[in-house]
Amino acid sequence: MNHHDPIESLISQTALGQRHAFDSLYSLTSARLFGVCLRVLNNRAEAEDVLQEVYITIWQKAGSYAVTGNSPMTWLITIARNRSIDMLRKRRKNMGPEVLERLVDPTPGPEQQLLQKAVKNQLDTCIDALQDDKAGAVRRVYLEGDSYQDLASRYNVPLNTMRTWLRRSLLKIKECLGQ
Repeated sequence: MNHHDPIESLISQTALGQRHAFDSLYSLTSARLFGVCLRVLNNRAEAEDVLQEVYITIWQKAGSYAVTGNSPMTWLITIARNRSIDMLRKRRKNMGPEVLERLVDPTPGPEQQLLQKAVKNQLDTCIDALQDDKAGAVRRVYLEGDSYQDLASRYNVPLNTMRTWLRRSLLKIKECLGQ
């Protein structure tokens, strides 16, 4: 363990139940983790709620940090991202069709419909150009909200391999869309 990193040191002390270390960890990292939650959820109140859950998780799981092999900020950001995605999924489940109908403008204009269809068709074409497993992974993570870990398990590959698949796939899609 690299104790030259103050965050890593604070996580270790938190694992030992040291409240002052936990408070310092919060002070050092909460703004960044709140930003992660806010980016995923796009809702300030939900992001604040999720941030509380994130720090409860950090307090409870600080002892398991060392075995992850991640940098301390990566570990914290992963917790924040996963908790935020859980909230998104819960939000999606709680929205019945009637709620979604009220949120969506039911009548986009004809130009908007054509543009949306053209963009969707182009995006589908670019995703379809990927290998089947990679296209499936991209659709599952970005359109259905699966986590990278879910995908790594589903496709029976290491987590870092899945990250690489998705990163390379997005670059290919971006290149395709730019043509």
